[in-house]
Amino acid sequence: MGTEITETVEITEAVENGDGLYPAATAEGPTPEHADLIAELRTIRHFLRLTARGLTDEQARQRTTVSELTIGGLIKHVTSMERAWSAFIVHGASAMPDFSSFTEADLQARADEFRLLPDETLLGVLTAYEAVARGTDELLLGLPDLGVSHPLPAAPWFAPGVSWSARRTVLHIVAETAQHAGHADIVRESLDGQKSMG
Repeated sequence: MGTEITETVEITEAVENGDGLYPAATAEGPTPEHADLIAELRTIRHFLRLTARGLTDEQARQRTTVSELTIGGLIKHVTSMERAWSAFIVHGASAMPDFSSFTEADLQARADEFRLLPDETLLGVLTAYEAVARGTDELLLGLPDLGVSHPLPAAPWFAPGVSWSARRTVLHIVAETAQHAGHADIVRESLDGQKSMG
């Protein structure tokens, strides 16, 4: 399409400097709606990444509340989630597992998705997250119709026969990333008092 995403330098500087200011994320897309969705994705990703600023691998693995959640595990999970839902936009339910038939091994793999394992590093999961984010942005840039839809995969939490458009799927990625950015902010504040904003 020849359309190029442009991201303001404030996002990179804010992460590097630990600056919790709301970033001036901007994007150009084939339509204003595309641009707004990409910009919001970039903003909420920024706040999730910001919770990891300055942490060691050990700190990124550390639980600080009664929850099992850790900052490294949350970033790892959000990476997997965004990758899966981006694939759903292109391929539909065939790109995702049948959640209603998970085995014990599947459940263990899912639990491990929320943990930074001993052989994993924070830098590694952040690098993977950046790659997935770029892929999603490029996918949206090349998607002329945000209304294209697919039936949802089989899962106990989805009503049968429901379909989601690409637009609805992107909104879900934003919502889940925002939820987990909030979790990560609580974990970080409990760890050393640092907050993303405020």
